[in-house]
Amino acid sequence: MTAAGGLKDEGFALGGALDHVAERWGDQVQSLLDACAHISNHLRFTRNQHAADESFIAGTLSSISLLDKGFDHRTGR
Repeated sequence: MTAAGGLKDEGFALGGALDHVAERWGDQVQSLLDACAHISNHLRFTRNQHAADESFIAGTLSSISLLDKGFDHRTGR
């Protein structure tokens, strides 16, 4: 941007073109950063959701295991 401004100040047409390219480059970089942030947020959410699902499943299975012990014919009950 500084080079573009300097070239424009000196009357070179290239300054305007360079300024245009630099602005578009900045826009594209921002779009890429936004996309990366979106992906990162989605991955974090997915990881947390899967952890919660695993915890729920483990709790459910452990409670079934406790119920099964109550019906174990080997305990004499």
